[in-house]
Amino acid sequence: MADYTTRDGSPWTPLFLVSIDGGACIGCARCFKVCDRDVMHLYGVDDEGEILGKVVEDDDDDFDGELNRKIMVADNDGACIGCNACARVCPKNCQSHAEPDKLAA
Repeated sequence: MADYTTRDGSPWTPLFLVSIDGGACIGCARCFKVCDRDVMHLYGVDDEGEILGKVVEDDDDDFDGELNRKIMVADNDGACIGCNACARVCPKNCQSHAEPDKLAA
């Protein structure tokens, strides 16, 4: 594995977002708010747990009455820079992260 450091030379290992557990996610969007890389988005979920589609900000669409709850989905995880800010703000610890050498090529 490559050696990474911070500006002051301290050792640092990026932890890249791999997945978000939709069963544990409460859709609070805290992770979305701290991520400036457009890595994840809110999606609507129906009663059976099926994803209905991306929730558009400032839109009250309830997916024709099928919307049960919202969850965060890592739909652009390739844009993650491994800062791990999303994990630090998640109240449900529903994200999985991996070191660079553990990611599939």
